[in-house]
Amino acid sequence: MRSVKKLARDERSSLAELLGSLTEEEWDSPSLCAGWSVRDVVAHHLSYDELTTAAMVARFGRNLFRFDRANDDGLDAMVGVGPEQLLDLLRRHLTPSGLPTAFGSRIALLDCMIHQQDIRRPLGRPREIPAERLVPALDFALFAPPIHARRRTRGLTLVAEDLAWRAGRGPAVAGPGEAILMAVAGRRGVTDALSGPGVPILRERLGEG
Repeated sequence: MRSVKKLARDERSSLAELLGSLTEEEWDSPSLCAGWSVRDVVAHHLSYDELTTAAMVARFGRNLFRFDRANDDGLDAMVGVGPEQLLDLLRRHLTPSGLPTAFGSRIALLDCMIHQQDIRRPLGRPREIPAERLVPALDFALFAPPIHARRRTRGLTLVAEDLAWRAGRGPAVAGPGEAILMAVAGRRGVTDALSGPGVPILRERLGEG
């Protein structure tokens, strides 16, 4: 079995391959992250890799240890970094470093997987995520501090039908593991791929009505 750090490297390699194929217009296209372009998502994703421990503590400290504000701070620091520079930075950090290595590199795996789908879905670039990467990402997504999954998944049974993976108790939400992951991460517009009596509850929690 491959280590999580190796799985994270594989996921980052897949992202690098995707980014290397994008046009300038695609880099400027909207992602699933509200208000962020593809370039913004990539810049955010890489904004922690080269931080020293002291710099990371300083970033979170001046943002009152709020992930959303620290993320915006990191993105501001990457203003002006273009696609070629971002792709070069990603290739130099295929093996994650810094904060993304926390929780045994599960942050790196999960963050890259979600953000790669944030890019792929709007661009119409679907893929099949290897189960050996998707299963640990799903497991960790339920508990990862920045995801806040509990408020979306409480009282629901999540069933990834393509992975023989399930978690929770209550009305079922079933479908592809990738769609479940993105819903758990709070992304809207993915529940059409899901079915079961728990879907209306999940949609309401996602703000989809």
